[in-house]
Amino acid sequence: MTWLRQAVCAALACCLLGGVSARADDQPITIGFSMELTGPLAVVGKSGLLAFQIWADNVNKKGGLLGRPVKLVYYDDQSNPSNVPGIYEKLISVDKVDLLISSYGTNLVVPAMPVAISHNRLFFGLFALAANKQFGYPKYFSMLTFGPNPTKSFSQGYFDLAMAQNPKPQTIAIVAADAEFSRNASDGARENAKAAGLNIVYDKTYPPTTVDYTPIVRAVQAAEPDVVYVASYPPDTVGILRAIGEVGLKTQMVGGAFVGLPAAALKTQLGPLMNGVVNVELWEPVKTMEFPGVMDFIKQYQEQAASAGVDPLGYFLPPFAYSELQILGDAIAATGTLDEDKLADYMHSHPFHTIEGDIAFGPDGEWTEGRPIWVQYHDIKGNDLDQFREPKTVSILAPAQYKTGDLVYPYTKARTE
Repeated sequence: MTWLRQAVCAALACCLLGGVSARADDQPITIGFSMELTGPLAVVGKSGLLAFQIWADNVNKKGGLLGRPVKLVYYDDQSNPSNVPGIYEKLISVDKVDLLISSYGTNLVVPAMPVAISHNRLFFGLFALAANKQFGYPKYFSMLTFGPNPTKSFSQGYFDLAMAQNPKPQTIAIVAADAEFSRNASDGARENAKAAGLNIVYDKTYPPTTVDYTPIVRAVQAAEPDVVYVASYPPDTVGILRAIGEVGLKTQMVGGAFVGLPAAALKTQLGPLMNGVVNVELWEPVKTMEFPGVMDFIKQYQEQAASAGVDPLGYFLPPFAYSELQILGDAIAATGTLDEDKLADYMHSHPFHTIEGDIAFGPDGEWTEGRPIWVQYHDIKGNDLDQFREPKTVSILAPAQYKTGDLVYPYTKARTE
């Protein structure tokens, strides 16, 4: 009977091991990240989370990836960069997530990068301007449209538009927050201003904790610049444009990088204060930018936005957040693995078809071809949201393949038309 007991035990062991293996195959593929769910950037961050969730739901309805469901593991970073490193250490060491992506924006992406690098993990940055320039990390990828030289291209179009006017502007003021994103943006603006032959008559940063922007705008007005370039994050964007309206800033052109203007919350707060602003953006719901699948996603997003309590339009971050996970999912499906070295190699060597068009990555993880757009806001009346649902209050000025309107110049004229 000994042999029988041994045989039974062996059979049971095989069954148990087989069961463990089967259960392991059923374990979800986990994607970990922090996100601004509270704090000043939550107005954008929560819309990105919904886009991630829509992607995961869509993938799971089709059977998941590699025959396994997908699960998002995330924590609220409270819009605070100092919270980010600890969250990513937990995601890696405690949650043991399979893949890492970032929260929204340069200021929250850069603090996570040393953690990802120290663990040799693939890392995807969402709307991070030149985040890899100080690291040169080969497993970093950027979901931002500014191409192989993002610091320069981030503001290049603004200066191209300004210098095409007659008479050409001679002077410029540069206003930026003292934070990672705005420093990168203003570095590029200085480079482009110098190349254009503009004299910089004002160039100062302000603390991210600034509440009253009126003294800043008055100082800019005193310098009498022909053009004003601003690099701000969403809370600052509101404060600066309100101060510009209060002071009645007289200049030929205002804008540059007022981040967050496509978000519904900022549109409805600012209303006509946006008129005349020329700004860099990434996508607008216009015929020239209806990439395959993007309007279907926007419809799906908007159907869920109200119940999720997020941006009801979804024109800013959401389609790019969805595209980011499309890329990760397609790379996993194509390689048949979660091995991050193999995924990184594949992502560097293959183009991807997303709802934001075709995307390919260079050696530093930036897009091989830039595709920012420059827009001007106009004809905004009151603060009603419906006027922003269709592109009747914004014109794409450049590049030519997406253009929908012409620049109204100067700013003093544009903001009243």
